[in-house]
Amino acid sequence: MKTFKLYILLTVLITGQLCFSQSMKKADLLYENRAYVEAAEIYAQLPKNNLVLEKLGDCYYYNSEYEKAYEAYSQIKDLSIESDLNETFYIKFVDVLKGLKKYEEADNVSAIKLNDPFNTENFKSLLKRIIPYEYELKSLTDKIGGSSFGIGLYKDKVVFASTLNIKNPNYNWNGKPYLDLYEAKITVGDSISIDSIKPFNKKINTKNQHESNAVFTKDGKTMYFSRNLKRRIDLDSTKISVVSIFKAELIDNKWTNVEPVSFSSDTYSTMHPALNSDETKLYFSSDMPNSIGSFDIFYVDILEDNTFGEPINLGKSINSVRREQFPYMGKDSTLYFASNGKRGFGGLDLFSSSKKNGKFLDALNLGESINSEKDDFAFIVVDSLETGYVSSNRSGTDHIYTFDRISTDRVYYIEGLVTDKVTGELLPNTTVTLFDEEGNIISETFTGEDARYKLETQPNRSYSLEGFQPKYIPEIEFFDTNDSGNIEFNIELEIESYKDAEEIVTDDEYGNTFIELENIYFDFAKWDIKPQAARTLDVLVALLIKYPRMEIQLGAHTDSRAGFEFNMDLSQKRARATLEYLVENGISRERLTSKGYGETKPLVPCGDNCTETEFSINRRCEFLILK
Repeated sequence: MKTFKLYILLTVLITGQLCFSQSMKKADLLYENRAYVEAAEIYAQLPKNNLVLEKLGDCYYYNSEYEKAYEAYSQIKDLSIESDLNETFYIKFVDVLKGLKKYEEADNVSAIKLNDPFNTENFKSLLKRIIPYEYELKSLTDKIGGSSFGIGLYKDKVVFASTLNIKNPNYNWNGKPYLDLYEAKITVGDSISIDSIKPFNKKINTKNQHESNAVFTKDGKTMYFSRNLKRRIDLDSTKISVVSIFKAELIDNKWTNVEPVSFSSDTYSTMHPALNSDETKLYFSSDMPNSIGSFDIFYVDILEDNTFGEPINLGKSINSVRREQFPYMGKDSTLYFASNGKRGFGGLDLFSSSKKNGKFLDALNLGESINSEKDDFAFIVVDSLETGYVSSNRSGTDHIYTFDRISTDRVYYIEGLVTDKVTGELLPNTTVTLFDEEGNIISETFTGEDARYKLETQPNRSYSLEGFQPKYIPEIEFFDTNDSGNIEFNIELEIESYKDAEEIVTDDEYGNTFIELENIYFDFAKWDIKPQAARTLDVLVALLIKYPRMEIQLGAHTDSRAGFEFNMDLSQKRARATLEYLVENGISRERLTSKGYGETKPLVPCGDNCTETEFSINRRCEFLILK
């Protein structure tokens, strides 16, 4: 009897194990082929271990069901301590936490598990000071049913993608009907609404494929849109549905020549087309080989014969190691796009980037007034630049929103410290001057006792900054302000004194700074510059040319062998003669002063009992640096 019971138990266990194995295999196959809704139904019924829980969470994660994803991920054992969970898991887990506005927990996981410290609250505070606009959003499609996103402007209508056609088959990824394009009218009255909705065109919409993200030329005769290919490719043992940009032409009021663009492929995706204002470039998102991340933003030139140039990647100022999608180019040449790889609030966030000298600057998050904890994407503005459309799944379903945007006041700063380059000592009372790109003075300040400075700047400008201290070589730094989120640029100015830079410059015991040159000799009672003196003064000319901000005093001294008045007059004439020699050799008079001291400041105070050597020492020219 006991043997029979043991046999029954073993049979149940083996049968259960076989059922588990078969169900797991089926769920894994659905998962690998991105049939996440069906896969989740099976995983939810299986006994829970780390592998099942992670894949169950993934199924919810990829369909933005963050509450369910969090519940599954949170049950994984050893989640809070060192474990064999990989980086990819923690990236997804941080996304889920942000999608639930659990920002503090997301920041902690990011810092500890991903070695990527970030403070969301500080980021929010920063953006409030620097974003160029605040946005007021109103839902446009919440009452029409289905999921809708990605408006394109077409004549007096709009064209958008939607799952409204319930006759379409359901897409395995999310269990919703395939997307079609729809056209509609926007009515503006007491409130804005979308009316007269109808399928766009049978030549464009298909039954078993997605169509989305249509963009039209201004004459309405050419359109570009995204469509997934019917045939799926086998990539790393996984069936992948490739999306391509298609082009269509309106001929005799019929859309025809519907073909994929030349730079598309059946082995990688191209999607989300966008035209620049003069329709010479087509921007798009792609995972083509050599992309920086999973999807990057590219552009191609549209050539005169309507063919396309080679795809150009917009680079790391725009693209990250993750997804950049849904580009839109404003008529002011501002690029807008969605990313989940840059600093944000969860899911896809919207960013903008201005262009300078032919290159896009670091992208700026558009802020909390338009970005939510979920996916926010497909941003466009209308001609006024103050209104537009954006798509978001913040409500749990993709919807289109209208927005009004209001300009904000922004002030950027450049600040820092001024120190001695050699000694590191603080340099109070340094003049710090800000210049624009053309070298015009914008503003000026003096450092305080703490040797710090702070000056206002504007975003997206080029500047130079000069630190100037008497008896120091001015230091100039060049910098740009951009919309990357930096509004407080810190530049430490290290300036070098003339005495540290030049061997012939020295300080005396009283802190006066002199240029030490060979003595200049004059004939008795004369003040004309002799050839030997000229050679000495040429060294001074070279030094003054090297340092155009240097200002000096030319001081002439005599011995005491003549009368006081005579010596004073003679020394003044010699000092002026020296000054005139420098002016004749190209040195600005404004940088020079001259002074005759006569016999009042002898180096050797020997009175009338001086030797010839002592007299010659007292009879001299000195070059005192004033600035």
